[in-house]
Amino acid sequence: MAESTSLARPYARAAFESARDSNQLDAWSESLNLLSVVTQDADMVAALNHPGLSAQQKIDLITEVCEGKLPEAVQNFVRIMAENRRLALFPAIAELFAGYRHDHERVVDVTVTTAYELTDDQKEKLTQALTRKLDRKVLLDVQSDRSIIGGVVIQAGDTVIDASLRGRLGKLATAMGA
Repeated sequence: MAESTSLARPYARAAFESARDSNQLDAWSESLNLLSVVTQDADMVAALNHPGLSAQQKIDLITEVCEGKLPEAVQNFVRIMAENRRLALFPAIAELFAGYRHDHERVVDVTVTTAYELTDDQKEKLTQALTRKLDRKVLLDVQSDRSIIGGVVIQAGDTVIDASLRGRLGKLATAMGA
């Protein structure tokens, strides 16, 4: 994955800059997500890896499967990717593109894990508090996991705040040498 991410980075950056400059972030996001799904399908992977298919045949195959849902700029991007034998990078490109877009729009995905379900009011208050703390718009994903016993685990990008009872007990056990 690290290699594909490194290879995908310049393509994702170019796609993002093109989308941003043409005010087409939504269209590009949707298209790249579609291309990610299409190019991960087992049958499509087998077809795209077939040595007898030319780059143009691969482009035609992808375009046909996408049923006309790709804007012209994205179709040109697919052509570049096919000619450079980089069609398998679409999942990594879609992920990187989403990250560039989130940075541009000052948005952060936050996953909150609690021992019990939160009410809508609690979710709203948590979203507001995290928005103030992170100085970004927060897209909240709340999950429940009874194994954390109590408290909360918050993950925002690379930052993890473990305020769960299970986490505290683990720290206590480590401090006691257990």
